[in-house]
Amino acid sequence: MAGQIFDAAANQSAVWAVILGAVLATAGGFVATQMERYVEHHRRERNAALFFGELLTTLQIILYHAHNAHGRGDPFGPITLRMLKSARKEIDIYDRNRETLFDLRHGDLRARIQNLIIRIAMPIEGVFDATDEILRCQDQLRDAGAIPRPDLEGRVESLRQQRDSGYEFIMERVEALPAIIGDLEPLAHQSFRKLGEIGRNI
Repeated sequence: MAGQIFDAAANQSAVWAVILGAVLATAGGFVATQMERYVEHHRRERNAALFFGELLTTLQIILYHAHNAHGRGDPFGPITLRMLKSARKEIDIYDRNRETLFDLRHGDLRARIQNLIIRIAMPIEGVFDATDEILRCQDQLRDAGAIPRPDLEGRVESLRQQRDSGYEFIMERVEALPAIIGDLEPLAHQSFRKLGEIGRNI
């Protein structure tokens, strides 16, 4: 009788040991999965912060040089327009990788980046459109020769004003770039200031 009681107690202890082992294994697996997800998300966030930090720094450098070219000679000469086209290419890179933005946990930072890119991209397109239209009107004025075309002359002047306003709007928006880049630095574990200084001194 005593042996049966002992065997039952031993079996019950073994069952509890199995249950406890299963619970600990499940908990360990859950903790390991959560840790793995945390590490992976942290890695992806750092990579996203590096990508957007470098992209926005490059965009800032390009627009800095565009502004320098704008202040010399023809404000919208070939150098200025090439710089603005280079800025547009950086925005195209952003558009192709926009889903990476969701790897940044800070919703406010994501919104600021997206909003700024839109506010820079739209007036850049406006500058290109206005420039193309000005050239078309000027071609028509040359074809007209000595015949007065006040409608075309007025159109050219209006387009120039629109282009100037669009350009000024771009440069106003650029002033928000340093703050956003600064907020990306702790997430990227890297400073982008050196890159910016090197780019401006080229």
